Amino acid sequence: MAKHPTDTLITTVAPSRRTLLKAAAGAVALPFIGGPSRLLAAPLKPLKLAWNTGAVCGAPVAVAKANGIFEKHGLDVEFVNFAGSTEQLLEAIATGKADVGHGMALRWLKPLEQGFDVRIVAGVHGGCMRLLASKAGGIADLAGLKGKTVAISDLASPAKHFFSILLAKRGIDPVKDVEWRVFPGDLLGIALEKGEAQAIAHWDPVTYQFLKSGNLVEIASNLSDEYKARVCCVIGVRGSLLREDKAATGALTRAIIEAQDFTAHNPHEAAKAYQPFAPKSSVEDLAAQLSSHTHGHHPVGIDIKKEIALYAEELKAVQVFKPSTDPAKFADRVYADVLA
Repeated sequence: MAKHPTDTLITTVAPSRRTLLKAAAGAVALPFIGGPSRLLAAPLKPLKLAWNTGAVCGAPVAVAKANGIFEKHGLDVEFVNFAGSTEQLLEAIATGKADVGHGMALRWLKPLEQGFDVRIVAGVHGGCMRLLASKAGGIADLAGLKGKTVAISDLASPAKHFFSILLAKRGIDPVKDVEWRVFPGDLLGIALEKGEAQAIAHWDPVTYQFLKSGNLVEIASNLSDEYKARVCCVIGVRGSLLREDKAATGALTRAIIEAQDFTAHNPHEAAKAYQPFAPKSSVEDLAAQLSSHTHGHHPVGIDIKKEIALYAEELKAVQVFKPSTDPAKFADRVYADVLA
């Protein structure tokens, strides 16, 4: 077994004052468990974090790595770039190929209804989904979408789910009154240009770039009206990790929350930390997107449980969840309070 970093402090001979001072100085340079008053450093807990590095809203994850926040909380976090299906991501977490994942709640909740051994431990922010229409098309609000076609990336798109909920709450049947048509993400704008769709439901950075072009207008976002204090993205952990090492999941959650707060107050610095994952985007554009998100809103415990239950009830209303699913029981099953 490898020696603990502080094993050299244990000796049968009384050390000199100079030896003690040198050893203490070496220990101070290491991460601490229990705060800066404790000089005995513990080895970092290795964890694998899966996320889509192309999603700008994941910038706080990069912040936590670049700024040493993970290490501060006793963690050695390895990134796993995951761009596959959500089912594959959740399976990867559940089976131990990754320990934790960052993703969109409305992408995760339906697969979690099917029983993956993954628990949501925190919401991380809101605001990265947008519903856009052409300025020349005359659609100014949700009511204007009745009888229209909305371009989406896939039928399980979280943007489709969210804006279906929003439409239903405004008296528009998202199944009968609106047509949802699938296009590749980078061709959503072309679908509008060709008249094959009249609106786009998607997320940043794609929607931000569409808006920046000046040809589109934002009709709604997932911060509209009653959703201004609802998260869109979450952190989930492997169920077996939670059962085996709850302290590690708590440390991870605290680290990510700290990075979210840093991003909320320092979007430009957060953008610089994230830019290596998005080299084609300017720091200014990335900072503008991060500033439009609610990275200061990161519910945990009973608060994230309530938000999950609300989404579950709404997903039932738009025929995404099974009619038999009990929202409260579902939320209780898929969340975990790791900070209690």
